[in-house]
Amino acid sequence: MNVPAILFFEPAASPRPLAALTLLDRQVIAAHRAGCSPIWVVCKDALPILRRSQQLGIEVLPVATLPSWQGAALLLGGNVLVQACDVRRLIEVQGRLATRCKAPLPAGIATHWAGSVDESLRHAPQVEAQGIARLVDDEAGAAQAERALWDSMGSATDGVVDRVFNRPAGRPISKLLIHTPVTPNQVSVVATAMGVAAAGLCLKGTHEWLVWGAALLQLSAVVDCVDGELARVLHKETPAGKWVDLVGDQIVHLCLFLALGFGLATRPELASSARTLGIVAAAGAAMSFAVVLLGLLRGEGGGRLQALLDRTTNRDFSVLLLALALADRVHWFLWMAAVGTHVFWMLAWWVQRRDAAAAGLRARSA
Repeated sequence: MNVPAILFFEPAASPRPLAALTLLDRQVIAAHRAGCSPIWVVCKDALPILRRSQQLGIEVLPVATLPSWQGAALLLGGNVLVQACDVRRLIEVQGRLATRCKAPLPAGIATHWAGSVDESLRHAPQVEAQGIARLVDDEAGAAQAERALWDSMGSATDGVVDRVFNRPAGRPISKLLIHTPVTPNQVSVVATAMGVAAAGLCLKGTHEWLVWGAALLQLSAVVDCVDGELARVLHKETPAGKWVDLVGDQIVHLCLFLALGFGLATRPELASSARTLGIVAAAGAAMSFAVVLLGLLRGEGGGRLQALLDRTTNRDFSVLLLALALADRVHWFLWMAAVGTHVFWMLAWWVQRRDAAAAGLRARSA
């Protein structure tokens, strides 16, 4: 049974932009993604345009007075930023949202109207926020809320270099692009093109070109962080976008390993091994992609396989390549890639088989 959502428009807060979307727009999307329906907005005047909600096809019902409801309803004050993960928890617990400092917020589940949001939620059990939950009463509050939003835009696959360098370096690009028509998929394509171009530089095989290629690959890793940030902060995540990013990364890996192998093979001292290592590494990357793709198509993308992907599929290797290129020891990277890619696909296959066997055992037990 759907839980209705009642949002209270506040002229001083609701239209305030947070990372290119208004606070009200973000509230509507959070309520919708948590499964709320219908979504009412109590607004005495004309409701402002909710750009992203309209693009997502979310129906919003503006009303001049408080609507009546039966059972439980989500109440959201017009000055509070919430996220869908916390709205779902509020519905499950039938509680009132609180900050991590235990301060109650005008957001929660009520069974009747007691004259105000605070009074209606007074006796609801507090639910500590896990996502971003803040009051946006003034410019300072809006600035803090926007910073918190950006700080939460990381991914489960982020490595140390992503957290320390790539995302902070790409953040100005993200903040610029949210005000343009540029889409996350377009950024993904640019990052892939930069990675392939980096592989082309590495194909030269000389120390100088390897350094330039590794530097461009590192820059492509920075840009590769931007597409996900744009998608998450603007609520533009799509299944197609995930595939564009995934396939693009594999194209870069294949091109890079082959380019390094054939490029280093132009050196007499590495001619006997580099080409073979590059082909072996590329074959391992192809096998890794095939095994992961098979798991995703079978619906086995969660559980242990997802945990393995989160721990291993990050961009930290680009810094390692750059360091080895500067030291003129790129052949060490090829050895690690030739071994590591095959270890990964065998481990991913084993994890999938274990999960499939466990699922079969549960089915027989049931």
